[in-house]
Amino acid sequence: MSATASLSETQTGPDQALAALGHAGFREGQEEVINAILAGRNVLALMPTGAGKSLCYQLPALLLPGLTVVISPLIALMENQIAALRAKGIPAGMIHSGREREANVADWKAAAAGELKLLYMSPERLMTGRMLGALRRQDLSLIAIDEAHCVSQWGHQFRPEYRQLGRLKEVWPDVPVAAFTATADPETREDILQALFEGNADLIRQGFDRPNISLNVAERERDDRVLMTLMRRYRRKCGIVYCRTRKSVELVTQRLAGARFNVAAYHAGLPEEERLSILERFISAENMTVVATVAFGMGIDKPDIDFVIHRDLPASLEAYYQEIGRSGRDGREAEAHLIFGIGDLIARRRLIDGSDAPDKVKRVERRRLDALVAFCETDLCRRAELLRYFGEEPRDACGNCDLCVD
Repeated sequence: MSATASLSETQTGPDQALAALGHAGFREGQEEVINAILAGRNVLALMPTGAGKSLCYQLPALLLPGLTVVISPLIALMENQIAALRAKGIPAGMIHSGREREANVADWKAAAAGELKLLYMSPERLMTGRMLGALRRQDLSLIAIDEAHCVSQWGHQFRPEYRQLGRLKEVWPDVPVAAFTATADPETREDILQALFEGNADLIRQGFDRPNISLNVAERERDDRVLMTLMRRYRRKCGIVYCRTRKSVELVTQRLAGARFNVAAYHAGLPEEERLSILERFISAENMTVVATVAFGMGIDKPDIDFVIHRDLPASLEAYYQEIGRSGRDGREAEAHLIFGIGDLIARRRLIDGSDAPDKVKRVERRRLDALVAFCETDLCRRAELLRYFGEEPRDACGNCDLCVD
């Protein structure tokens, strides 16, 4: 196949590849990203949650002749995608610290023998000298970086090991790198472009709006009264209640369980086996609520989540957008509720001011907190406030937030 072939010109069968991945057609923006990758260009794709970003690297992986390496931050996300690919008969493997050594070795041998189309791994595993040396001997066609906001020092989930991925273009200058994120304000966007590509990449943006998700903010009351009122509406629904701390997760779970809700607590302090059991129950459930820290959510393959409630102030508008975006991925109406009190603001300001972070980082954190408070306190359209933060100018009032409806 020509290095500059478009999707429509590819001889290896885009329609067959789409069908193999379980899709009948493309969603908005997907074909533009895929064509840029097939043309051999670097890409930073900003796609809203639920827009189908995984297809944008999985389909080129099937069409391109060599191996595609996918860099992912979470083991659960890798395992979900690998299980789905293997169920469709697509040769894919993964290497991560949570597996038995024999399983990692088997997948590496398959990749080295040219038997895999996709190989998933964490940035920590990829950027070792041994792995880079081994991959240099392979025929690499594409490197895909999921959750690319982890690259940016200004991103809400910055991971230092992701920052090292900027070296990839030094090692493979002729292999296209495609980075994907759903949450990047203009400052974070520019940082990702410079860190990964030195500015040399196609920036492909889709709109950030998720119009089927209703946006609502409520003033905090004592004893979780707002939360309890909301939960009575959602007794027969599936959703997530986010809390800031493990202690809050346990407290809220006990309170909801005492009111006879089908509820489970989820946080990083639980044994892995228990976390996996909760995840499996939630994915198949029709009426279950998971009370969780932000450890829960990334990579969950459940399109029919009906609601997301932030019982505590989220880390930022980026985090808020990503977390509410786990609802309504089936296109049906979903609801997002943020419970906000002045005490949350005071506590967060003290946390920022008292941290050991450099002054520049503190300034960015204060700016992000101010943006979050502006979203909570606006008397205009909340969706417009959110979209402007991400650099979009909304055309009209949305008609699907608490302020527009009122």
